[in-house]
Amino acid sequence: MIDKQTVVEAVEQAIAGTDLFVVDVKVSPDKSISVEIDSPANLDIDTCSALTRKIEELLPAELEDYDLEVGSAGLTAPFKVKGQWQKNLGKEIELLTNDGRKLTATLTEVSDDTFTIEYQVKEKAPGEKRPKLVYRHEEIPYTNVKKANYLLRFK
Repeated sequence: MIDKQTVVEAVEQAIAGTDLFVVDVKVSPDKSISVEIDSPANLDIDTCSALTRKIEELLPAELEDYDLEVGSAGLTAPFKVKGQWQKNLGKEIELLTNDGRKLTATLTEVSDDTFTIEYQVKEKAPGEKRPKLVYRHEEIPYTNVKKANYLLRFK
């Protein structure tokens, strides 16, 4: 069996000194290794191919036969690590909270334990006949997020 920690260490060593970050590493019982990476910049297939070769060089030679797949997390993939939050700073995201709220908002700030979003809501002030659009800022802990991803819109 291939040890996941061995793979994670090889991946981290392979991306050291680059702007790449690990999103996920999966090692299955059928000897398949899947590495999901991302970057603040665009990520292309040549980068993934080069990283695959580098990881293969760093994995111990005594490992059994395995299949290694290195790929990008994808544009609309759910956020799994802080790097994905930072990458999407200033962009529109879709968010599902643990309490069931579904929000479309702009990601305005990212910190260690929380992030801040800005979104619009219609609000009717006392004495007003019609509701007006107002901006709300909300700080949310990562632990209160069921799912979040970049919102891709076509205009």
